[in-house]
Amino acid sequence: MNVLMIAPGYPAEMQYFTQALTAVGARVIGLGDQPVGALPEIARSSLADYVQVKSFVDEQAIIAQVRELADRSPIDRVECLWEPMMILAAGLREALGLPGMTVSETIPFRDKEVMKQVLDDAGIRTPRHARAVTVTECREAAERIGFPLIVKPIAGAGSADTYRVDSAEDLEAVLPTLRHVPQVSVEEFVEGDDMTFDTICVDGQIQHFNICRYEPRALVSKQVEWISPVTYALKDVDAPELRAGLEMGEQVIRALGFKTGYTHMEWYRKADGEAVFGEIAARPPGVRTVDLINFASDIDTYTGWAEAVCDGRFSQVVERMYNSCWVIKRAQGSGRIQRIEGLAPLLQEYGSSVCLVDLLPTGAPRRNWQATLISDGMVFLRHPDLETLEEIAEAFVTRLQLYAA
Repeated sequence: MNVLMIAPGYPAEMQYFTQALTAVGARVIGLGDQPVGALPEIARSSLADYVQVKSFVDEQAIIAQVRELADRSPIDRVECLWEPMMILAAGLREALGLPGMTVSETIPFRDKEVMKQVLDDAGIRTPRHARAVTVTECREAAERIGFPLIVKPIAGAGSADTYRVDSAEDLEAVLPTLRHVPQVSVEEFVEGDDMTFDTICVDGQIQHFNICRYEPRALVSKQVEWISPVTYALKDVDAPELRAGLEMGEQVIRALGFKTGYTHMEWYRKADGEAVFGEIAARPPGVRTVDLINFASDIDTYTGWAEAVCDGRFSQVVERMYNSCWVIKRAQGSGRIQRIEGLAPLLQEYGSSVCLVDLLPTGAPRRNWQATLISDGMVFLRHPDLETLEEIAEAFVTRLQLYAA
């Protein structure tokens, strides 16, 4: 099987999905806007061929270039797990007559208002919401929906350009920062826990799923530098307090007609147990959460995804043995990392629960914590007991410190 993989090395996790395609027997052709030599080694060594395009902006030129490629070497599938290029991938499938998501099927996963309208029609609880293109429309939507509310890009990813707005004065302060965003979604702010529902599906049937909890809420982590964000992948997915979210996730997959691949859904768990939809993407979760899922059950969902899209099956046996989490660290100060404190005693005390330590080394420049969610590094942990894992995670949050100058 010849698979065209769009953006085979970016974001960073994509190299492992590219590698997994090769591992299940696919011949992988990469397509990107960077020279092949600039790709990560894992991605580069997994490719049988590579097509460099001048720019991702000119879709029609890319389609013509891929048509020429397909005339020389038939393409059986087009895959893309980088959200901004998913419409392009769908257009290529249509142009080449290939299976997979069409443009019309992809739009509800990219346009947050279309997404919520489809789910509203299916009777799924979404936040009250409206599309806004102008400042006036933002103000009118805020008046209808009421404060507090969230303003975010229609086609955004992660928490980029996402704001909580508590008053009309807050809205006026936020609007100038969104001038570069063509359209925004104005929606009800839902008080509760930030949760995920992540799946690998084959022909519309969920083959594997995962539920995560963000601590603290994603917007808080994005706004407060000194916080060490933690995400937990939960072992007891059958717990009564998760049932409403699980059932809603299954309904969302059906309502949107998703067939085969990885999905990442975010939802809110309210104090009264109600589950409220947040958003969904036809891609895996980011911030190395795929690794978190793998550590929780000692599985490989990179390969699981590749097997699903290439062979139409998910053959791994999943035993949920652990709760797992990552702890993201942000250095104090600016400049280069000068020292790391607390790691050695933490490893001595909790070493059996540590899966991976991936921190910037001393001498490395600090990353921009507002531009990259992994900040200055992360630690992966796991334990069969959730309360114990939470205690271990808190130890890494408070006692592990990086200093920059």
